[in-house]
Amino acid sequence: MSLPEHDLSKLRIDRDAPPAVRRAFRRTLIMAGGTALLLVAAFVWLRRGAAVPVQVVIATADVSGGGAGGVGGGAATSVTANGYVVARTRASVSSKVPGRLAFLGVSEGSVVRQGEIIARLENADYQAQVSQAEATVATARAELIETQAERDQLEREAERLRAIRVQNRELVSQQDVDLAESRAAQAAARAAAAQSRVDAALAGLRFASANLGNTLIRAPFTGTVLRKEAEVGEVVAPSVGGGLTRGAVVTMADLGTLEVEVDVNEAYIARVRGGQPARITLDAYPDTGFRGQVRQVVPTADRQRATVQVKVAILDKDPSILPEMGARVDFLEPETGRAGATATAAPRIRVPAAAVREAGGQSVVWVVRDERLESRPVQAGPVSAGFREIRSGLSGGELLLVGGIEEPREGMRVKVASTP
Repeated sequence: MSLPEHDLSKLRIDRDAPPAVRRAFRRTLIMAGGTALLLVAAFVWLRRGAAVPVQVVIATADVSGGGAGGVGGGAATSVTANGYVVARTRASVSSKVPGRLAFLGVSEGSVVRQGEIIARLENADYQAQVSQAEATVATARAELIETQAERDQLEREAERLRAIRVQNRELVSQQDVDLAESRAAQAAARAAAAQSRVDAALAGLRFASANLGNTLIRAPFTGTVLRKEAEVGEVVAPSVGGGLTRGAVVTMADLGTLEVEVDVNEAYIARVRGGQPARITLDAYPDTGFRGQVRQVVPTADRQRATVQVKVAILDKDPSILPEMGARVDFLEPETGRAGATATAAPRIRVPAAAVREAGGQSVVWVVRDERLESRPVQAGPVSAGFREIRSGLSGGELLLVGGIEEPREGMRVKVASTP
């Protein structure tokens, strides 16, 4: 039986023609790459055309300062500054002598009268010193009585001898009279010395009594205890010496003397003067305004911060106003003469400091118009209480970008997300 013949030429591998699997893989790879490019292009186009949500503020001319609660009427705000509520009469009450606190009769919020005992130190040693001083006074007084009696007796003896000498010179010699007078003078000197010792003993008693009284810590004025600085058992001293020694026992203030201290940028201090009305808004009660009045413009500036401190009295007394509260003060322009002045002067526009940016060495704001950003150069004053005054470049009513975009571009599409 013969085997069929095979054509070995058909077994040759043609390396020039790729197999079907490789061709299919290449086609898939090319299609995937094209799809990715289309997706990236679509994403970029959508990002470029999508509106970015932003926060804006309306640039309004400051022509009325009615504000929260109607405080200020129709007066315009000339300057705004931030500060804190402080008590003009405030003290950290400490002891006059060092010692361990034995009694503390007040707590936070306690109202005390001037001279009332707040605390007491352990004072057994001071009481002993007073007793010793009293005994010294008693001894000195007894010696005084003895010397005074001796002085009186010797003076009477000298006087008797002088009288006898006058009546009969033979009975008493002049030498005896002189000796008696000398003894009387010596007794008078001893009595005077005894009186001095009594005075010294009394001074020592007063000193010991004063030290004993210094162990009683009294209120220096009528006010309210704000904070306890020490507890019973702790060692207190007039000045802090480190370790376990405390300085003040309590901190107290007269809440009837509350005022607001603010730092006004020196560029605006010419607009603030003594007696000027003001509107006070506390951070704790942003919807309530309190009437204020400039009590003092401190006659010195802080060169590092370029500010001047202004103290504003709070005219509206309210128990909700507490020391160290944050406050904003709007200094109001007077009503008289303002109508004629505003007719010729350009309106004053104040915007949040975040609305003003620096670009190319000049101040610019980004105005939102027809959902597009538009850059506009402005002349802006320094920052005061988070605001900047726009002196030129805006007329009022513009929507200004304040947040939402780190790097705004001309013509960028935006949508208003919120307006402060």
